[in-house]
Amino acid sequence: MKRYNLSNNLVILFLVTLFSVTSCSFTTKEFDEDSEKDEVLIELITYVIEQGHFDMKDIDDDFSTAVFKDYIKGLDPIKRHFLESDFKELKAFETQIDDQIKNKNLVFFDLSVELYKKRMEEAKGFYAELLEKPFDFNTDETINTDYDKADYAKNNKELKQRWRKQFKFSTLSTYHDLKKEQEQKKEDGEDVEEKSDEELEAEAREITRESIENYFETMSDLDREDWFSLYINSIVSQFDPHTNYLAPQDKDRFDISMSGKLEGIGARLQKQRDNVKIVEVISGGPAWTNGKLEVGDLIQKVKQEDEEESVDIRGMRLDDAVDLIKGPKGTQVTLTVKKVDGSTEMISIVRDVVEIEETYAKSSTVERNGDLFGVINLPKFYFDMQNYNERNAASDIKKELERLNEIGAEGLVIDLRNNGGGSLSTVVDIAGFFIEKGPIVQVRDAKNNTEVLKDKDSDVVWDKPLVILVNELSASASEILAAAMQDYERAVVLGSKQTYGKGTVQNVVDLNRWMRNSSFGDMGALKITTQKFYRINGGSTQLKGVESDVAVPDRYSYIDIGERDYENPMPWDKIAPANYKVWKGYSNLDEVIANSQKRLSNNAQLQLIDENAKWIKTQRDQNSYSLSYEGYNEEMTKVETMAKKFDGINKFKTDLTYKSLPYEESLMQNDSSLTQKRQRWHESLSKDVYVEEAIHVLQDLKVDRSSIKLAARKN
Repeated sequence: MKRYNLSNNLVILFLVTLFSVTSCSFTTKEFDEDSEKDEVLIELITYVIEQGHFDMKDIDDDFSTAVFKDYIKGLDPIKRHFLESDFKELKAFETQIDDQIKNKNLVFFDLSVELYKKRMEEAKGFYAELLEKPFDFNTDETINTDYDKADYAKNNKELKQRWRKQFKFSTLSTYHDLKKEQEQKKEDGEDVEEKSDEELEAEAREITRESIENYFETMSDLDREDWFSLYINSIVSQFDPHTNYLAPQDKDRFDISMSGKLEGIGARLQKQRDNVKIVEVISGGPAWTNGKLEVGDLIQKVKQEDEEESVDIRGMRLDDAVDLIKGPKGTQVTLTVKKVDGSTEMISIVRDVVEIEETYAKSSTVERNGDLFGVINLPKFYFDMQNYNERNAASDIKKELERLNEIGAEGLVIDLRNNGGGSLSTVVDIAGFFIEKGPIVQVRDAKNNTEVLKDKDSDVVWDKPLVILVNELSASASEILAAAMQDYERAVVLGSKQTYGKGTVQNVVDLNRWMRNSSFGDMGALKITTQKFYRINGGSTQLKGVESDVAVPDRYSYIDIGERDYENPMPWDKIAPANYKVWKGYSNLDEVIANSQKRLSNNAQLQLIDENAKWIKTQRDQNSYSLSYEGYNEEMTKVETMAKKFDGINKFKTDLTYKSLPYEESLMQNDSSLTQKRQRWHESLSKDVYVEEAIHVLQDLKVDRSSIKLAARKN
């Protein structure tokens, strides 16, 4: 069987390099040796995309307009540098970028960087003045952070006012935190040297000043290559959000992450305007173990254990923010985090390396009304990059299924929540454990060649009821398994309204392989979308993901998170279905789904979760904030009150008790660490309303053995 890899769009840190460069029909190309490196790079990237991208777009005026919009937004996301006159001067090139790309013309790029650096120097000249005097937190004024709808400042006077408001907002936020922290310490009876409001304001203003000085220092360190990477990525991202240029320094970091362990908090971060956003919490990592950070949280400040003050990382370059957050194993970092629900929390995490064992599949049993069921948690579809026959997700799942069969488990929950993907080969193998044989997924390339990946083994490891748990962060490989089991009517898919929606695959291409000579130096690499995946029913998992049979509200229900949250996602489409036969094992599937939906509509815990999700939506949509202490404090108090109201979500407890399988209980006798990890997981399961409902569904599903035997004889 051909081995595929399916990488989560959020995580290019592993697996993606398994795509062979030779899988794309590229040929070495001649370049003008008298050209500048940047000119050659544009020509080379355009050539590679034209040769290999799954869905090549016309590079025309519409394309040019989209590049212009994204590039300017990337340069000045909160409109605090360019003046209206600068924007108009640059906008003259709005429909010319396509022509400049074709002609290797960099006039627009050079002008944009020149103007940006000019405004940056001007801002350096006046920021100290704005932070010299105390801010008046009694005046009634507001700031609107919806910068997409804001106009550019007409002149320097107006621009300075924009900086002033941003400085005041930052200082007010810090002042509020310092004031509340002091009040809390007094309430707790701590011996604290009480500071006046004036002293607290001065301290907060100094923190803002240090933060902006760090910002200017960081921006001053950027060179032409950094700006050009931004420009190139504004171009290539128009094809789809996962086609990215990796400059030489980024390619080096990519290579390091492929081969070594990085010590830190175990989370992947992404720049979002001036904020640093959590886009993945890595299973087995310190943040995952800590349990307080979640996808969508914004890290605002970072404090080292040996320092008294936090460093404000808002506005900081992502690489520099990451350098502050990561650190040696065993050291503690404290993050000031704006949670998804709008509340602010200080979270302390002890840095460590990801525990590999915790990224593997693990099983538990649970008994309800005399019936025994199994739960398998699969954090990702892992495999050995050097040898597929070594330990992988499929071989581990098979062992757990056989162990659950041995102890008489009558139904199974596979938990794919937060599973971002991995090896497609393991998906095909795992799906085969639940059906006799047949197609699992379809793969189509840019030339419309379609390959159907099949399970060819007629052995069925598990022929009993199956529920698959998903959420919005179940991506790529997870979606393929859930979709296949849904199309076969082999499992009930329970979870969020839809999964992540990534149905594309990327190929990481070393651009240097297309150069006949190396006189231009290292050209970096290109991550390019080359294939698309389709369900066996013909529908793509792209954008729409997999819609749950039983849709359950969660905290992300009303916000865009996943593929649809990106700009320029590739569209959903459909191809001819594969030849497959629905599994006829359930005698009451539709009835069970209907009963589950009815049962959940009256579930008090889920009603509270749904209310929380709606509150999160209002918080995410809020753009206007008071710049008076009274108004700001009132807003923050409201957020904290609502956050406390929803604390009840975490206090929920089912009447189910989870236990490790016999083989693991034997291991625990000599491994206290494993005991603690499983106790923590079982405690989490006992509070999980989604797993509880999955067990209800398993207990309701009736398997018609005669239908299974009849189908087997026909095959």
